Amino acid sequence: MTEERDDIIVLVDENGEEVEFEHLDTIEMNDSHYVVLLPVSDVEEDEVVILKVEEGEGEEDNLVAVEDEEELNEVFEEFKTRMEDEFDFVDDEE
Repeated sequence: MTEERDDIIVLVDENGEEVEFEHLDTIEMNDSHYVVLLPVSDVEEDEVVILKVEEGEGEEDNLVAVEDEEELNEVFEEFKTRMEDEFDFVDDEE
C-alpha cells in the first residue's frame, strides 16, 4: 500500500524526470521565502536542496535555484540553527 504524505513535493529536473523531495522547512529571510528540501531516493546522500520561492502568475509560485552563494549559505545556516535538535550536521572542512 502506498502511503500519501503531505510533506512530499514532486519537481521536474532538467531532463524532464520527476523527482520527489521531502519538504523539511520554509524559511523567511530578507523579505524572501526559501524551501529546504531533501531528495527522496535510493541514493544515500544527506544533502538538502534550497530553492527560493518567487511569485508566479495567478496563484502558483515558482521555485528557483539560489545563484548567490552567500545568500545560499545564509539560508543554510538559519536552517541548521532551526533544526539542530533534529539533524546531525557535519562540517565539510577537513
